[in-house]
Amino acid sequence: MAGDKIAILGGTGAMGGALALRWAKAGLAVVIGSRAPRRAEEAARAILEKVPHAAIAGGGLDAAARAAAVVVLAVPYPAHRATLEAVHAAVQGKILVDVTVPLELPRVARVALPPEGSAAVAAQGILGPDVRVVAAFETVPARLLALPDAAIDSDVLVCGDDKDARETVIALARAAGLSALHGGALANAAAAEALACVQIFFNGRYRAPASGLRFTGLARDDGSA
Repeated sequence: MAGDKIAILGGTGAMGGALALRWAKAGLAVVIGSRAPRRAEEAARAILEKVPHAAIAGGGLDAAARAAAVVVLAVPYPAHRATLEAVHAAVQGKILVDVTVPLELPRVARVALPPEGSAAVAAQGILGPDVRVVAAFETVPARLLALPDAAIDSDVLVCGDDKDARETVIALARAAGLSALHGGALANAAAAEALACVQIFFNGRYRAPASGLRFTGLARDDGSA
């Protein structure tokens, strides 16, 4: 991934902005994309105030997607399909990391997966076989991600049909200071998307500001247990 640029579509939102901040702090080149380019430029400037030497810029959705080797989709679920359709041509041949959780208002603490099985599988269907869709970051609390020096006791499940693409996303997660695990095929993204809804329930039921998920009993690739 060295030298490659990451585009974050929806980088003006909580999750996208937090990832942009962490990757910029790690020295990765980031471009924020938004339907409102001016908002993306403002978000990039805000990160520059925190990380003065960051390689970060903002612009429109299509321009951001075309500029990057890896494209991260971090938009609210109602904008999921429209955003994918808007950048369809720009992401061909690339890795698309889908962070989307299919939340259905007003019952966001109740699992409501789409007919395709998950938002990530739906994304693959929209984009076609030349895009390697990987699902990740759904269960990581944006509130803690936005604190760039905060340690996060939560695993990132990385699901995708292409193992090399999963490895790329695992490396990105680790660059953001996160623990990441191979979660198997893209179809398994349904589990992470559903668990995100369960976490929302946990946060309310147990008055937790930001719950996380940790898988135990594993021999991890990074040497941790």
